[in-house]
Amino acid sequence: MSGVYSGLVVLSLLSVSSIVTSDSSLGSRRSILRAVKNNDNNGDLRDYAVDLNATNFDAVLKDTPATFAVVEFFAHWCPACRNYKHQYEKVARLFNGPDAVHPGIILMTRVDCALTINTNLCDKFSVGHYPMLFWGPPSKFVGGSWEPNQDKSDVHTIDDGRTADRLLRWINKRMGSSFNLDDRKFENEQHLSSNVSDPGQIARAIYDVEEATSTAFDIILEHKMIKKETRASLLKFLQLLVAHHPSKRCRRGTAELLVNFDELYPADLWPADKEEDDTVTSRSSHICGKGVPRGYWMFCRGSKNETRGFSCGLWVLLHSLSVRIDDGESEFAFNTTCEFVHNYFICEECRQHFYKMCSSVKSPFNKAREFALWLWSAHNEVNERLMKEEAALGTGDPKFPKLIWPPKQLCSSCYSVHDTQNNQIAWNRDEVYEFLSSYYGNTLASLYKDKNIGENEGIEVAVEELIASTNAVVVPIGAALAIAVASCGFGALACYWRSLQKSRKPRRTWK
Repeated sequence: MSGVYSGLVVLSLLSVSSIVTSDSSLGSRRSILRAVKNNDNNGDLRDYAVDLNATNFDAVLKDTPATFAVVEFFAHWCPACRNYKHQYEKVARLFNGPDAVHPGIILMTRVDCALTINTNLCDKFSVGHYPMLFWGPPSKFVGGSWEPNQDKSDVHTIDDGRTADRLLRWINKRMGSSFNLDDRKFENEQHLSSNVSDPGQIARAIYDVEEATSTAFDIILEHKMIKKETRASLLKFLQLLVAHHPSKRCRRGTAELLVNFDELYPADLWPADKEEDDTVTSRSSHICGKGVPRGYWMFCRGSKNETRGFSCGLWVLLHSLSVRIDDGESEFAFNTTCEFVHNYFICEECRQHFYKMCSSVKSPFNKAREFALWLWSAHNEVNERLMKEEAALGTGDPKFPKLIWPPKQLCSSCYSVHDTQNNQIAWNRDEVYEFLSSYYGNTLASLYKDKNIGENEGIEVAVEELIASTNAVVVPIGAALAIAVASCGFGALACYWRSLQKSRKPRRTWK
């Protein structure tokens, strides 16, 4: 959740990464903000700018979480371009790569017009000299073009960027920012947005949810946590992700993982009496796409390296799931979440604390609202405990201290009575649920909707008929629908169903 609301128990849990995505456009594309490579020992800067060409230009600019993009059109044979590269990379260092000082704000890219493959692309942007720099929202470059003296365009030429200082000065003037070439990671964090006062900030967390999902499952593989006795709880959690993950590419990737789960991770994968196979831990299925994990956080970024990040992203994921389920899935979602945390949390104290909260629930949930409010209350209980510990030990994030959520700045109507002197709050739970549904529902997914990443429709009836013809009622209909949609075929769904039956176990309960 917000920085504010970031602390579940260092959800050091999970970790997935499996499933070989068959999307060819992803396979041919370089990671949007790739790991930085060292050049030869010639004193040059690292390559931070992302090289684009006609085959990946639209895809990379469409997928980037950055708010703005700079595109440099150059020619590798041009002496001025070679000399300018050093200046351009000084600025790119601030915004690109896992070690970016200010990640997720500007994507710095370049296109080599001397390559034949890029001729038409460079012509579309009327490149008349080298180097030539353009600025605009990434989506406006996708399928776009530029003409000189164009009256109205969201893409603009940068007319004063001949040196790193002048380019950054142009950017600062354009954005009203104060970036500096000497900025260092976590040393100059005045640019971090406080998530408390701006509800729209949660939209940027969609990328953190993808990051947390991928990182979580990487941890599961790294620590060889898929055991015969616990894999059923992992399968159920994956079902929940397939049906209700806020990211379409994570839903698609998780569906593929489920279909191939038995083949990738058989029940005897890591038996106690068998020598461990390290090759299994290296299996990376890019559950949310080959560009994820990106190596940085946006909404969940802390002001210190060790704060927020992963735990914040996981909390946002859990809350987003809680407001997306249907009433008939509420008890399934509750048990699945509790079992998953119980079996895949690495932080022992956190795991036990969450287990205790799950065990305290005595009556089954009949409404999705009940589960969402329980998770909200549990998170506040965690935050309240961590507030005291962090205050005593000085381990909290000064920019994002733990708070009871939501604060009045985000939802004043959620408070019926607030006795600040005694720190007592009477909540209007109807208003709280409305806030959670909007905040972690539509607002969280709004960036993807703006990019026209739509949903597939028209298959629900057919899936319901398929479900009715089988005895496999282990999963909610929503999960079955999502699997069918993501896999683009009923053959894959049937395959998934068969694999699920083989690993089916008696249902556990926390009552």
